[in-house]
Amino acid sequence: MSQQKVGVLMVNLGTPEAPTPQAVKRYLAQFLSDKRVVDTPRWLWWPLLNGVILPFRSPRVAKLYQSIWTVDGSPLLAFSRRQECALSARLGDDIPVALGMSYGSPSLPSALDSLLSQGVTQLVVLPLYPQYSCSTTGAVWDGLADALRTRRQLPGIRFIRDYATHPVYIDALKQRVEASFARHGVPDRLVISFHGIPVRYATEGDDYPLRCQATAQALIAALGLAPEQVQMTFQSRFGREPWLTPYTDETLKGLPAQGIKHIQVICPGFAADCLETLEEIQEQNREIFLHAGGERFAYIPALNDDARHIDVFEALIRDE
Repeated sequence: MSQQKVGVLMVNLGTPEAPTPQAVKRYLAQFLSDKRVVDTPRWLWWPLLNGVILPFRSPRVAKLYQSIWTVDGSPLLAFSRRQECALSARLGDDIPVALGMSYGSPSLPSALDSLLSQGVTQLVVLPLYPQYSCSTTGAVWDGLADALRTRRQLPGIRFIRDYATHPVYIDALKQRVEASFARHGVPDRLVISFHGIPVRYATEGDDYPLRCQATAQALIAALGLAPEQVQMTFQSRFGREPWLTPYTDETLKGLPAQGIKHIQVICPGFAADCLETLEEIQEQNREIFLHAGGERFAYIPALNDDARHIDVFEALIRDE
């Protein structure tokens, strides 16, 4: 029997290619057309998406991207590329690594083609979402199936569903929080903010809120914090239907009235800093908290390309 060759496909959400209305419109059109993300019937959703949301939302979102854009481009893509390079160096030449995005570039199919062209016969798929959701990890599964649909020869596949409580991941988060506490002091409240999803998705079977809760509980236990020192919230809601609560922005607005004047915020669901952390949390929600009477606010950066984060990826790849 011929020897099997393992390859790693890392997948994140994606990002516009430039902080311009045109590029953002292309990205949002692809992202918001995925039924895993928005499952509204097409006859209702398409006129709203193309006639209202894309024309009006794209210029506004482009301005937000402009506020966080770097010399290396999109922070999410820059950090993801560094993660790809660091993991590749860690695993060595015998295990190729490729980065793909569910939306935008580099695409998931192009990353898959790169690996298969190198003779990969056993594919390890690592969605960069620590907590499973049908709207993120599920979309990676769909994208992989679509990319393989016309191939005669299929690789063996190990799909990492999530790593919400993996001990190496929790330890990396713990050290991130402790470093922030050492720098800024212990806050009155540590806010653990996750990206939200519609409540309906959870009632229909998505166990995402339970996976978020599992991460939060494991991190709190590792830090040895009392329940009153920590609060778990959900951010980035979109549309009119109810999303998971409590909402991060509303929570932060109400904390100063409770005597909570110093907070630090960590977003464990993001493998790389991006618009939702650097602009929404570090800028918008910081302003909300301070305007409401808060005095000290610190955002705890994502694990990004920190060596401990690469430890997490390596542990996941090498786990049998």
